[in-house]
Amino acid sequence: FLYGAPTDMRKGFAGLSGLVRRHIEHELLSGDVFIFINRRRDRIKLLMWDATGFALYYKQLERGTFELPAEAVEGSLELSWSDLVMLLEGIEIKSIKRRKRYRKVA
Repeated sequence: FLYGAPTDMRKGFAGLSGLVRRHIEHELLSGDVFIFINRRRDRIKLLMWDATGFALYYKQLERGTFELPAEAVEGSLELSWSDLVMLLEGIEIKSIKRRKRYRKVA
């Protein structure tokens, strides 16, 4: 889940968990990845619960910015794993054309 509002990157586990509870309204211990980006869009934090504790990933770009989907500006947005990887790699999600693939239903 991508949190659309700019986030203070000084926040740690407790501060980011509070944002999830108040604004994203999704189960914090679900194992989903919660994504936070700062105002300049050059830093990103990923928060996840992995059954033994919280994990926090932090990335700071040396050049450029993270491109956010337009829908992320208002509230939160659910991203697929491939969208998250493209976001981290600097690929514009909106310009990607996906080919149809078989998806196994669980």
